[in-house]
Amino acid sequence: MERVTEGIGGRLSSGIMMLAERLRRFRFHEDQVYLALALLIGGLVGVVVVAFILLSEHIGARMYPLEGGAWRRLAIPIAGSLVTGYLLVRFFPAARGSGIPQTKVAMLLEGGYISGRTVIGRFICSSAALASGIALGREGPSVQIGGGIASVLGRRIGLGRGRVRDLIPVGAAAAVSAAFNTPIAGVLFALEEVVGDLHARVLGSAVIASGTAWVVLHSLLGDEPLFHVPEYQLTHPVEFFIYALLGIAGGLCSVVFVKLTLYMRGKFQGLPSHTRWAQPAVGGLTVGVLAVWTPQVLGVGYDYVGQVLNGEITLAFVVSLLAMKLVATSACYASGNSGGIFGPSLFLGAMLGAAVGSTAHFLLPTFTASPGAYALVGMGAVFAGIIRTPLTSVFMIFELTRDYSIVVPLMIANLVSFTISRKLQAVTVYDALALQDGIHLPRPARERHSGTTISEVMEPNVCVLKPDTVVGDIPSDAPGFVILIADGEAAAFERDELLRMIRESDPTQPVAMLLDMEASYPHVHQDQMLEDALERLEDAELEAIAVLDRSDVRRVTGMVTLTDVRAAFSAGVRRDNTSK
Repeated sequence: MERVTEGIGGRLSSGIMMLAERLRRFRFHEDQVYLALALLIGGLVGVVVVAFILLSEHIGARMYPLEGGAWRRLAIPIAGSLVTGYLLVRFFPAARGSGIPQTKVAMLLEGGYISGRTVIGRFICSSAALASGIALGREGPSVQIGGGIASVLGRRIGLGRGRVRDLIPVGAAAAVSAAFNTPIAGVLFALEEVVGDLHARVLGSAVIASGTAWVVLHSLLGDEPLFHVPEYQLTHPVEFFIYALLGIAGGLCSVVFVKLTLYMRGKFQGLPSHTRWAQPAVGGLTVGVLAVWTPQVLGVGYDYVGQVLNGEITLAFVVSLLAMKLVATSACYASGNSGGIFGPSLFLGAMLGAAVGSTAHFLLPTFTASPGAYALVGMGAVFAGIIRTPLTSVFMIFELTRDYSIVVPLMIANLVSFTISRKLQAVTVYDALALQDGIHLPRPARERHSGTTISEVMEPNVCVLKPDTVVGDIPSDAPGFVILIADGEAAAFERDELLRMIRESDPTQPVAMLLDMEASYPHVHQDQMLEDALERLEDAELEAIAVLDRSDVRRVTGMVTLTDVRAAFSAGVRRDNTSK
């Protein structure tokens, strides 16, 4: 008898080792596939973004040239916004706005799912809107296009939900790299804003995709920075004080822009739904009216940013452009046009910096650099205040201009702007936009100490089963079930899911036979954040997860489902356990 037992045990041990070896090889193979996929994503995203740039810029240059009639500058933005408004309502509703909030929702709440239809719609609608002169940028839409391409490819080759989700920031990094010609900033933005964690495990793949997209961009469009600027150097230490003042101005400008945009967007959302297709025309009308007298307000305006950086625009003109662009961009975005706020934030920053620099140079000509230096720092300060990615901002301005001498003043202004913006506008612009849509995004990893706890969402009244419990003895009236496999390991099932499995099983077999022996069954604790439950559910590709006691992992305190977690984020609802 002992020999038989030993033989069975030996064969079982051998089988387990063989299974573990196969799983190890599978994971190694999957990692290789993931690496190759990062290269493919970078290449495809690079080509698509280059096409996006060429299409929007070249058509726009022909549709509203500066020497053209004023009527064209009025009519074309209105016509373009009406056409895109119809397309957005009729065919591509997910392509409204910048695309970055939608990308974050897809990654954090929808398992990385972005449809191919959304990618196509975003490309068409954003190209048409930007070509018609709408005062928005191409970088936000590029992020959703990049994330969407990554999502579609991941699903096509059969990757799991967790892996597909991880591909979203990989595509986003490639998109920013190609759209701005900034490979380092592309990676940092994907980690700092999209993921919310600079130590995310997708860092390597994001670097590969970003670098590949950058190579594609250079191969097709050449090795040229977005802006050509003269060399700057610090004239006098007193300038550090002026750069700090510029940071204050940048923070205040950022808050005004964000609050104005959110206010106007809230008003548009309150309009009857049947007017939704025509609402973008309000943004087109605003841009068109302003462009009749000031054509420079059309489009994203990178050409004029370059002129400001080289000191070619007067103080009065940059102040007027700052005010007009702020209103035009807010109106275009709030009314539902398809475009981003990346580019406009750089435009606003350049105008603000030039205004501050011109004033400082007039008052202290021997102690200050040219206004172009302040315009360059202003770009970073306003970008850091609006987008709330100070590290990305520093590297982005450096890569855009390839001028290292301005980095320290840039860091000072960015930090001041970021601090003021966060103090006066607690919620970041993308999270605030999601909130207006009724979606409460999970907090980034660096802020998870202040989110919703699992105890506020979990179902405590679950039926706990031992592995040897016979299927026929499982009660059918419990709202959920947890099979306690071992210390610290438990499998949770929703009621309908387990009952379906019971109907398809032999009633005399133990419940352990219902488990997937190759799957992992993680657990969470009541005091953990809701983001932790979402991350583990996505990683393990489960619909429910067990909640165990910290002091005794053999004691089940409840379960939480993927549906409940997503509902809590989407509606902002915190369920009260005492009411269950």
